[in-house]
Amino acid sequence: MRYILLLLTLVHTSVFAQDLITAKMDTVLMGSRFVFTAVHESEAIAWKGINQSLKEVIRIESLISSWDKNSETSKVNLAAGIKPVKVSEELYQLISRCKKISELTNGYFDISFASLDKIWDFDKSYSELPSSDLIESSVQNIDYQNIILDKDDRTVFLKKKGMKIGFGAIGKGYAANRAKLIMTDLNIKNGVVNAGGDLTSWGTKPGGELWTVGIIDPFNKEKVKLWLNVTNIAVVTSGDYEKFVMIDGKRYSHIINPKTGWPAQGVKSVSIICPDAELADALATTLFCIGRKSGIALINELDGIECLVIDDTNKIFYSNKLEMNYLVKK
Repeated sequence: MRYILLLLTLVHTSVFAQDLITAKMDTVLMGSRFVFTAVHESEAIAWKGINQSLKEVIRIESLISSWDKNSETSKVNLAAGIKPVKVSEELYQLISRCKKISELTNGYFDISFASLDKIWDFDKSYSELPSSDLIESSVQNIDYQNIILDKDDRTVFLKKKGMKIGFGAIGKGYAANRAKLIMTDLNIKNGVVNAGGDLTSWGTKPGGELWTVGIIDPFNKEKVKLWLNVTNIAVVTSGDYEKFVMIDGKRYSHIINPKTGWPAQGVKSVSIICPDAELADALATTLFCIGRKSGIALINELDGIECLVIDDTNKIFYSNKLEMNYLVKK
């Protein structure tokens, strides 16, 4: 029933220009706004790509959702501290990639942060902060090294009872990658998938111009802070304005530092630009947690990846080559 209701929210548009058709679908998936854009000579092929991408995202959500008790992810979580769970090759490989990113980021990206899901729920209104003792006890269950993978049996075992994994910091990026792959396999050479701020682009607009991506002003969501020109690249933006609660006049965002169990502070918005939306999604979360200076230093060590950070004083900071390669000059 949930997916039937989602399908009723779709908005379809088609625009014809220079013998190319731009087809666009706007809907809600994974709890976020998804926009699929395909440019092709054939309207039928453009819409085939979008519709197949839509079905793929729905399939991925059913695989990685920790709220669906029948998902593979939920079965892994339910067996925490009890036994390994055999999973599909797809989920196994996704978890394996997540662990590699955890190693790269010294654990500041960690899918076992989901152990805090009963502590912080940003869909509810808080009147007071969770207790420090409760947060501290839950943080003991966060450790990617306790996610045990058995390649031969293709099993996942969460070593400690109380552990959970969740893909909120990487799932939309993975879905965007998959949607792009489906469309490019149909020879759709130009398009964009925007998965709730996790955007991947390829080719150009019908007139040959690069795609333009607006970076929202974190202090005013109705305004664009600056624009980027992109093609064949992903741009993933995370902001503390997306989900948050206000307690005693202080903002607490939905981005949790897995080292402390508390919402990250000091950064308002992070944008990662790199060829892989999944990796960009994970790194955007990472930079929120480790802070501006350490985050930009990390990105500067990685080939082909750039970042843009807006701190809590509304100052903008760039990695080494972002301003030169992507920023739209006024």
